[in-house]
Amino acid sequence: LPAVLTVALALGVERMARQRAVVRRLSAVEALGSVTVIATDKTGTLTESRMDVRSLDATDVTRALAAVVLANDADLSTGAGDPLDLGLLRYAATHGADVARLRRDHASVGERPFDSAWKFARVTVRENGGLVSYLKGAPEVLLGRCDLSNEDRESWTEKASAYAQEGFRVLAVAWGPGDVEEHLSLLGLALFWDPPRPEVPDAVHTALAAGIRVVMITGDHPATALAIAHLIGIPGVRVLTGQDLEDYEGTALQEALAEVNVFARVHPEQKLRLVEALQAQGQIVAMTGDGVNDAPALKRSDVGVAMGQRGSDVSREVADLVLLDDNFATIVGAVEEGRGIYENIQKFLRFLFSTNLSEVLLVAVGAVVAFFLDLRDAAGALVLPLTAAQILWINLLTDGLPALALAFDRTPGVMQQKPRRANAPLLDRASVRFVIGVGGMKALLALGMLGLLPLLGYSLEVTRSATFHFMAIGQLFLTYPSRHTWMRPLANPYLHAAVVAGIGIQFAAASLPVVSQLLGNAAIPLELWGVVFGAALVSWGLAETMSRFVWRDRPEKVSR
Repeated sequence: LPAVLTVALALGVERMARQRAVVRRLSAVEALGSVTVIATDKTGTLTESRMDVRSLDATDVTRALAAVVLANDADLSTGAGDPLDLGLLRYAATHGADVARLRRDHASVGERPFDSAWKFARVTVRENGGLVSYLKGAPEVLLGRCDLSNEDRESWTEKASAYAQEGFRVLAVAWGPGDVEEHLSLLGLALFWDPPRPEVPDAVHTALAAGIRVVMITGDHPATALAIAHLIGIPGVRVLTGQDLEDYEGTALQEALAEVNVFARVHPEQKLRLVEALQAQGQIVAMTGDGVNDAPALKRSDVGVAMGQRGSDVSREVADLVLLDDNFATIVGAVEEGRGIYENIQKFLRFLFSTNLSEVLLVAVGAVVAFFLDLRDAAGALVLPLTAAQILWINLLTDGLPALALAFDRTPGVMQQKPRRANAPLLDRASVRFVIGVGGMKALLALGMLGLLPLLGYSLEVTRSATFHFMAIGQLFLTYPSRHTWMRPLANPYLHAAVVAGIGIQFAAASLPVVSQLLGNAAIPLELWGVVFGAALVSWGLAETMSRFVWRDRPEKVSR
């Protein structure tokens, strides 16, 4: 059991790595299979993080271009810097601004870097013998710091909202004489278009079809967030902001979380509160993050997912999963892999428990019958249906190879069922019924063989050897019905090879004198091989019938 579990998890890790998802903790592979909520960033995860400036709606284009160049830490020549800042520099360079000259002629004397706490960045430079401050940031923040008439303020606010509803990310630009952050003059609005990744809508659809709720958490404008959410298929018409999260408490927050899938203007620190609120509802949460401030939320979530390309070292250190391509679709693929691994573990347990139950019943009932019939060997010991060496042989060889091969199974239907409960038993009721039914049936066939062959003139030793071969070969065949529920896995060539190899090894055990002697003279007449294979095929057919009966009812479809 430990060997097969380790192999199954390790294979899952290897397959995830091929899909550009690096697992840092092995336990996360299984946890992914029970995720009910994926809380994801927007920029770079759901979108391409291209940050192309489509237009600059400005009152003073020349000064606005200077503002976006000077209040900017990016470097076009090396490509270093935030994608938003690089997009601003590209736009300024293609619209006549001399980036290098502007920076050379305007020496910086002070700055305030962007932070989600104040949502703007400022740089103060020397210009024409004096000081001038340039700012860029969230429209609602800078509009509140600008000296505007009520009509102008309302007009710019409506513009920003309209642009955001079209899916644009809107950035305000302002300036003021001196080292100031208040009483500014608005220069205009920069409109960014960050298109959704082409594969994300299908990934969102797959997640929703699998009963997984997708929640977007972003620092962008609420209208922008909702527009992108609708483009990629996240349902909902309501947005909660970071301020709403501060204002809502207790029941009000829980009720809001039950219907809202889009959260905008959220501080990284508020992600932790969202995770805890969702977990209080019984949800299993996978949370994405890339910054240092995201670390508490990643640590607290059931599966922390860090970004490999733009993530901080701290976020990657606390995460369970690191996405090398920062892609939402990779998360959904990892969830599917986690579900597949859990399904393979269940297959192995059904196989192992059903076959071992048949051995236990065979030996226990056979021992009782031998006692009452006083069946003893030359040394006076009870004649048991299987010797200790034979039981070890079955458990090590005919159990081991197929069980390991089951770790390579692929089951496409795992994303068509609801997430399993975190406290769900490894063997559900249907699996327990399968184990008891198949184990009992195989034991009855073996006991029937033990009773029938002596009546046909075969010795007790030959009868026991034939029963041993039936138990071993029948066990190999039972790997196939153990794989089946209402889902049908893909063909597994490794399993076919394991079964064929197991049968070959069983023939060798009967044919090689040394091995045969160790197994209690396992050689049997040729005609009994027909009986052995016939009984094994009957047990296979009955097990398939039981499998179809036990899983005759397909689980209800996931409600959308």
